[in-house]
Amino acid sequence: MKAILIQARMGSTRLPGKSMKLLSGKPLLWHVVARCKRAKKADVVVVATSRNSEDDAILKFCASENIPCYRGSHDNVLSRYYETAKHLGAETIIRITSDCPLIDPALIDQCIEAFEKGGVDYVSNVNPVRTFPRGLDVEVFSFNALSRAHKEATADYEREHVTPYLWQNKNNQFTIGEPIVATSSYLRPYRLCVDYQEDFDVVERIYREFYEEGEIIPTLSAIAFLDTHPEVASLNRECEQKP
Repeated sequence: MKAILIQARMGSTRLPGKSMKLLSGKPLLWHVVARCKRAKKADVVVVATSRNSEDDAILKFCASENIPCYRGSHDNVLSRYYETAKHLGAETIIRITSDCPLIDPALIDQCIEAFEKGGVDYVSNVNPVRTFPRGLDVEVFSFNALSRAHKEATADYEREHVTPYLWQNKNNQFTIGEPIVATSSYLRPYRLCVDYQEDFDVVERIYREFYEEGEIIPTLSAIAFLDTHPEVASLNRECEQKP
């Protein structure tokens, strides 16, 4: 089974409750799930949230939309991924975060295809080299590699961010595939993720321009829109990614 696991929580320090923040009348998380479901090479899309009471809202939302949802540790997200994947019996895991309302289904499929063809433990379009805008991050890895990371990773950073133990590959114990490199159509410095209110303002403007019920916005249309509307692209230009 190839499972897309979307990590989601309500307790963001920079934009609290962003997973349930309404975007064109639907929660942000709803749009991420809807876009991931368009990926043709994945078998299931699952939300992985925490057991904290504040994340009951995510569980309730998923239940109302018939979206599979599993709960685990709040801070140890690596453990949460491992437990969810093990419960599902997933052999291949695709990691997506819930703050990416313009995630590209075609790019997800491209990363899965590269993983399957390469005979590797891990492949992505962001590690160890990023060429895509933030918010289009896709990571694909095997359950065996996830299991080993779950057993061996000790640093808080490795457990909070799930995959550093894999892609840093300090002991050369994993086979890391060549990163997916952006074509000229994608090669931009834009922020298409939602970490700050300014990020949300950019995405909201794109959704107002393009969103239609029952459809998803083509990622390349969003990028082209920012190319021709620099005043929108500049709204979150000063936002800094967490180190």
